[in-house]
Amino acid sequence: MGSASHRAPSPLRQPETISSPQRSKRALILVLLTIFFPGGAQLVAGNRKLGRIAVSITMLCWVAVLALVALYFIDRSILLGWAAHPNFQLFLIIVLGTLALGWLIMFINTLVIIRPKLLAPGMRAIVTVFTLAAVVATSGLFVYGASMLNTGRETIQAVFDEGPAFDPIDGRYNIAVFGADSGANRDGVRTDVAALLSVDAKTGKSLLISVPRNFQNARFAPGSPMEKIWPNGYNCGDECIFNSIYRNAEMEHADAFPDSVKNVGAQAAMDALEGTTGLPVQGYVMVNMAGFEQFVDALGGVTINSGGWVPYNGKYYENSTVRTHWFAPGTHEFTGKQALWFARSRDFTDDYHRIKRQQCLQQAIIKQFTPQTILTNFTSIMSAGEQLVETDIPAGQLGSFVSLAEKVSKEPMARLTLGAPDFERSFSTYPDFDKLQERIQSLIAKQNEPKKEKKDKAEKSEDSSKSSAPEETTEASEETSETTDVNNAPKLSNKEEQEFTQPDGSPITEQYLVNLEMAGYRTLISEIAANNDECSVP
Repeated sequence: MGSASHRAPSPLRQPETISSPQRSKRALILVLLTIFFPGGAQLVAGNRKLGRIAVSITMLCWVAVLALVALYFIDRSILLGWAAHPNFQLFLIIVLGTLALGWLIMFINTLVIIRPKLLAPGMRAIVTVFTLAAVVATSGLFVYGASMLNTGRETIQAVFDEGPAFDPIDGRYNIAVFGADSGANRDGVRTDVAALLSVDAKTGKSLLISVPRNFQNARFAPGSPMEKIWPNGYNCGDECIFNSIYRNAEMEHADAFPDSVKNVGAQAAMDALEGTTGLPVQGYVMVNMAGFEQFVDALGGVTINSGGWVPYNGKYYENSTVRTHWFAPGTHEFTGKQALWFARSRDFTDDYHRIKRQQCLQQAIIKQFTPQTILTNFTSIMSAGEQLVETDIPAGQLGSFVSLAEKVSKEPMARLTLGAPDFERSFSTYPDFDKLQERIQSLIAKQNEPKKEKKDKAEKSEDSSKSSAPEETTEASEETSETTDVNNAPKLSNKEEQEFTQPDGSPITEQYLVNLEMAGYRTLISEIAANNDECSVP
């Protein structure tokens, strides 16, 4: 019987005993093992102890990956909550960095096991290049992932607040959204965009309440420092419009707020939203218009269906002082710059038109803000986020909010403007707070109704309308339109949409609108653009 010492030498461990083609094949096999199963090359051809350690770590990593995948499908909010927490991100950065270094060591050790000097010159170059490419594709990928996480961690720490996550109130999250417009030529910050986003925490059904910038007599939440200063509402006349509350508090009443309030202006505007709508406001997000373009571009753009002609400024037309260009009715995939024009345009129309377009744009951004979009454009979104957003929302809230945003994007968003067209035009100047708060509660209650109950009510309403007299039908119609949000507002018929044509009967074109402006027919242009507040998100 032969002893163990007389066994045939293993070609994997003793490459000098095999032919040159077999050594080449052996080298490629060892590199592939290190790519797909780190430690495998060491187990079969090198230091078995090192191989066992590497294989154990590899198996542990695969178990962790499978557990995370399972958790994603069971309750992704937990996983997103971890991913958004700076401490967990730091842990992942360390893990990825360690794995990248460990994998690099495995490749170096694999090259030692291969013994490139035994390979033919041509094959030696192929194996070296192949191994370097494998290092870039593996360790390099982990280093890149750690770098992305570090970028996100730094952005989250810079933008979001500290402290624990908060719970919904009465089953809803109520977050203030401000569009800040400031500059060197302006005194303080103007919140030309002010809205309250109220979202059902379970269903994702949402209500976006927009406040016109010229809204007057806003009330403040009980106990607010501004409520003590303005006990009868923000009512100093035309100067006391909603978009000046931020500036008024920051520049004239900052000492009235406790030291714990980091942004006095934002807190005052939040208190005004709470006192006006009757809904408790839990936090705010303030969007800097200067960084808005970059953020939309980072999301990959937004898609909007525009119902009418929307003007924006571009280059001057030849031999004229006209620089108005137009977005035509139809579906548009807007870049950041185009989206900003669409949201801010009010030439030939008014503030109420652009409020409705802003509501569409906000809904489109929410729809685009999915986990898939975030992962695909993570670095650019994080880079834009620090320049774009200021908020008092804690970082620990991000996981639940990203998960909730996915639900919101799948549900129709109810919209309400505290002015025209949901109320009479004078409402923004002389608001009826009981009326608007009753409307808000009615819309929330409508969202909470079970689908069957909604269907029964609709059928009952239809039967009632058939049996009513003409006078009663008219009255009921007026009452219904008064308590309906923007999404349910009546739309123009196809016949009415074709009412405006060129003199020869051909459809309106951008060039025709430009010619009208050159000729001074601004009133006619306003009539043509009157429906440019009609928009939707496909």
